[in-house]
Amino acid sequence: MKRSEINRRIDEAAAFWEGLGFRLPPWAGFSVGDWRRNAAVCREIFDLQLGWDVTSFGSSDFLKCGLLLFTLRNGRAGSDEYPKPYAEKIMMVREGQVTPRHFHWYKSEDIINRGGGNLVVELFRADPAENRICGGSFTISVNGIRKKLDSGDKLILSPGESCTMEHIHCHSFYGETGSGPCMIGEVSMVNDDRTDNCFVDGAIRFVPVEEDEPIRYPLACEYRKILAAN
Repeated sequence: MKRSEINRRIDEAAAFWEGLGFRLPPWAGFSVGDWRRNAAVCREIFDLQLGWDVTSFGSSDFLKCGLLLFTLRNGRAGSDEYPKPYAEKIMMVREGQVTPRHFHWYKSEDIINRGGGNLVVELFRADPAENRICGGSFTISVNGIRKKLDSGDKLILSPGESCTMEHIHCHSFYGETGSGPCMIGEVSMVNDDRTDNCFVDGAIRFVPVEEDEPIRYPLACEYRKILAAN
């Protein structure tokens, strides 16, 4: 992705969330210079990769296949320094903007529609031991109520609704056409995007960045690399 698009999409997401009454931490708007001046007290933010995350999953069109999110809190499994056992994210999901099919080996998570349009969630029964979709029926908790679905079924979550993703729930999601962009929350066990995502169709979680303009908002995976280079 081009840095210019990352900068622009972050501006759009921050404005969208603010319009729905959701506020980010004060450091969400830090520039590279701000991070450099505050680096000595930001070790937890750096270590747990809190902050901005923008990916096209290796596609050429972010608006068709991509995701923008902000990690608000996180821990680290087995860590005495960061023993927090949970994580939280906020996401902006646009109409028809697909997050590719994936499941997690370790974490379970609640996906919550916190405002805006409707979220379409496509669900498939996965076999995590074999890293594949196996098909068949399964149960899932939707708004705290257990439902039986078949692999390939869809849920539509309106604002205020949620579902719980367990290890067998391979999922893809996107905003419902005609309903507007969604503000989607994720509350989960500790999150590790580098080792706990299985994209069954081969999507790329972290994509290279083309530096066509200055960085306005460093991504969470970039803090130390950017600071080390200056």
